[in-house]
Amino acid sequence: MRLDQRLIANMIEPGTRVLDIGSGDGLLIDHLFRHRGCDARGIELNMKLVTRSVAHGLPVVHGDADHDLAHYPDHAFDYVVLQRTLQAVARPREVLRQMLRIGRYAIVSFPNFGHWQLRLKLLLSGRMPMTAVWHTAWYDTPNIHPCTIRDFLALCAEEGYSVEQWMAVDEEGERAPWRRSIRLANLFGEQALFLLRRRDD
Repeated sequence: MRLDQRLIANMIEPGTRVLDIGSGDGLLIDHLFRHRGCDARGIELNMKLVTRSVAHGLPVVHGDADHDLAHYPDHAFDYVVLQRTLQAVARPREVLRQMLRIGRYAIVSFPNFGHWQLRLKLLLSGRMPMTAVWHTAWYDTPNIHPCTIRDFLALCAEEGYSVEQWMAVDEEGERAPWRRSIRLANLFGEQALFLLRRRDD
């Protein structure tokens, strides 16, 4: 599994109900089922990945985070996961609202557009930067809503979400020594990971 998937798995309590939005090839679902005893299922837009997951016996359905989450009942899951997809959905705020309606906790991972390499490339070239994470030209990219760690924290404050846990990791998967500073994490963290809940829950 990717680094962010391993970190997500460690945030989830064994034996809980999990919905993975943008579940891809189902690696996280399979891990949660086999090693954490979770009732895990997924929703995925790419039909080829849905077919591959189902062929391996994983409960994944075809669906779109922007439109299909509204069909799930309130409090249907303990955790709702959105892994590296927030920047690609059409309505990130509404997707987060739906996640915390149908789940007790939301776990969100995303590439941090505030990383120093992106800032420097934009400053020096005057063009939209491309890196190993942001690897598609602006006219072809699915990443229509890039955000920074500070942007995401501001949205959580505006929406009244409680940040139960957060972390940022660099290219090597390291969190120290800047992991406790939001400003430094926003500058050096290549990926961000948040565990959220509603304050009134």
